[in-house]
Amino acid sequence: MSKTTGQDDRAADLEPSPAPTDRPGRRLPPWLKKRLPAGKTLAETTRSVRSAGLATVCEAARCPNHAECWSRRVVTFMIMGRHCTRRCAFCAVDHGAPGPLDPDEPRRVAEAAAELGVRHVVVTSVTRDDLSDEGAGAFARTVEALRARLDSVTVEVLPPDMHARIDCIDRVCAAGPAVFNHNLETVASLAPRIRPQADYARSLEVLRIVKRRHPDIVTKTGLMVGLGETVDEIHAALADARAAGCDVVTIGQYLQPTRTHLPVVRYYRPEEFDALADRARDLGFASVMSGPFVRSSYRAGEAMVDAQCVGGAGSTSVRE
Repeated sequence: MSKTTGQDDRAADLEPSPAPTDRPGRRLPPWLKKRLPAGKTLAETTRSVRSAGLATVCEAARCPNHAECWSRRVVTFMIMGRHCTRRCAFCAVDHGAPGPLDPDEPRRVAEAAAELGVRHVVVTSVTRDDLSDEGAGAFARTVEALRARLDSVTVEVLPPDMHARIDCIDRVCAAGPAVFNHNLETVASLAPRIRPQADYARSLEVLRIVKRRHPDIVTKTGLMVGLGETVDEIHAALADARAAGCDVVTIGQYLQPTRTHLPVVRYYRPEEFDALADRARDLGFASVMSGPFVRSSYRAGEAMVDAQCVGGAGSTSVRE
C-alpha cells in the first residue's frame, strides 16, 4: 500500500491548526466527519457478537470506526470482562472491580470468529492487575482456541503491559500470535497524567522483550495525538518505539469519548498525519497507519501483511 501522494512536508514544517473550541456535541472539523455505513453485514456482525455474549473494544471504547469495521465483519474482541483495574484519563472502558474469568470465553471467541469468517483476529483485554499472571493465561488460551478452530488464521494480541514480566510475555507469545501489539498511547511527558497506573518506559520494555525473545513475532504500537504534545515529542516517541524493535505503528487523532474525559487540545489536519507517516517510515517502521480515524487495530490485517513482506517498508496515510 502506498501513502497519500504530494504530502512530503514534515509535520514540524506545517502550520498547526488552532486549538479547537469544539467539544463533544459541537461541530468537528470537516475531516473528522464520516458517513456511517448500515446494512445487512453490520446487523449480522452485531448478532454474532451479541449471541456469543462477548465484549468488544469497538463498543466499550466508543471507537469511531465501529460501524465501518463491523460492516466488513472486523471485530476486536475484548476478553477478561468489561471492567478494567486501571483508570486511564482518555479511555471510555469501564473501570472497577472485575469479576472472575470465564473459562468458556476462549471457545466463544473462536466460534464467533469462525462465524464471521475472519482471517485476522485482534484480541485485546481490560487490564487485570488483580490476576497472578496478569491475564497472560487467558490471552494464551484464546490464541490457542482461535488457531485450533480456524485454519490459517492469524491472531493479533493487544495486551496491557503486564508489568513487563518476562514470564507473562513469554506465556502469551508461546501461544503463537502473529502480532504482539502494545500501545504507548502518548508521549513521555504526558504519560503520567494520561496513564497514571502505567509507565512509558515500561511499555517500551514490553516491546523490547517481545522482539528480543520472540523475533519472529511482529511488534506493534499505537499513538494518539491531540492531547497537548508537541510534534518533536511525537517524533521522539516514534524513535523510542523503533529503538525498542517495534515493526508497526499506528497514529490517530484523540477524540474525547465523554465530557468527563480529557478534552482535545487540538485536531491535527490530514496532511499532518501524512508528515508523521513520513517520519515513521524514515525511522524504519515496516508498516505505518496514520490518519485522523486510525486506531490501534484499524485495518490490522493489512498492516500485518505489510510488515511481513520481504523488504516491505510501507507507509499508509488514511484519509477516510
